[in-house]
Amino acid sequence: MTEDTSESRPGSPHLTVIVPCRNEVDAIDEFLDCVLGQEGVPGTYEVIIADGRSDDGTRDRLQDRASREPRLQLIENPEGIVSSGLNRAIMSARGNTIVRMDVHTHYAKDYLASCLRVLESTGAANVGGAARTRSGTLFQSANAAAFRSWFSVGGAKFHDADYTGEVDTVPFGCWRRDTLLAIGLFDETMVRNQDDELNLRLARSGGRIWQDASIRLWYSPRNSVKGLFRQYFQYGYWKVAVIRKHGKPASWRHVVPIAAMLMACVFAVAGFALPAAWWALGALTLAYLVLSLAASLQAAVRAGRASLLPLLPGIFLIYHVSYGLGFLFGLLDALLGRSPSGATVSVARR
Repeated sequence: MTEDTSESRPGSPHLTVIVPCRNEVDAIDEFLDCVLGQEGVPGTYEVIIADGRSDDGTRDRLQDRASREPRLQLIENPEGIVSSGLNRAIMSARGNTIVRMDVHTHYAKDYLASCLRVLESTGAANVGGAARTRSGTLFQSANAAAFRSWFSVGGAKFHDADYTGEVDTVPFGCWRRDTLLAIGLFDETMVRNQDDELNLRLARSGGRIWQDASIRLWYSPRNSVKGLFRQYFQYGYWKVAVIRKHGKPASWRHVVPIAAMLMACVFAVAGFALPAAWWALGALTLAYLVLSLAASLQAAVRAGRASLLPLLPGIFLIYHVSYGLGFLFGLLDALLGRSPSGATVSVARR
């Protein structure tokens, strides 16, 4: 584990914001303005950014800003992955409360203050807000509409902006530093899904994960077919790594896409020996199409944009197929006794 380099002394900040970062030159200035402009935080706070060897100008921007802003600290993340960057930042943190933030997300002015208030009032091990969305292009808007649909995410509460209550995971998170140290920090073998894995350990140790509608953040969905496919392929692949470690999924909704895909494959193969299996495959395909069209219509109506309707069935298909294929590759690695490999995915966001 990384050496604890934090300092506990009078005058230390009550709160530390930790941020993993790599090659974010187009977004870093807006993010820094957002995080350093937070309001209503009791006392002072520090921001630690773990840079994974950025080579696009991000590092120069961070160094320049840190030279003028005493609350901002830049540290090295030579491994270049999210979990290692988070751990290095936690071990450097002086605050007794930790809030994780992401460069590609926008936060309400009272985001930090709301996290602190909810953490204190609920006594939960981890608190956070729903992943609201903000979009620009037509594809991104359609992706955002699909992101909020039950058909793409299986009823995950962190996609519901109005939900307040206990959940199995939240975006990013806010914890007491002692809680993270006691649980063993983030698993650095997890290139993706490190949040799910940490929250599963927290829940198994008796901690509660709490989502609150007053904690507001806006996530920018992927803006291309390639980016969306890669994102959910990675999610599917690394869900298997969580299952391999703990013997169960963080949530049973995580296995639904691969279960449906495997069922379709079984029916297709069985059809060569048992013609009735072709009927079963046809019924399964028809059911999927009906559900997809119904979900697409519902999502377009909810977004108030009929122009999204032609894109939504295809986007839902990308969600399901990419996630299912990623899960399948993860299963194959498990069956062959291979360790989950960061080489199978890109750690860059886009």
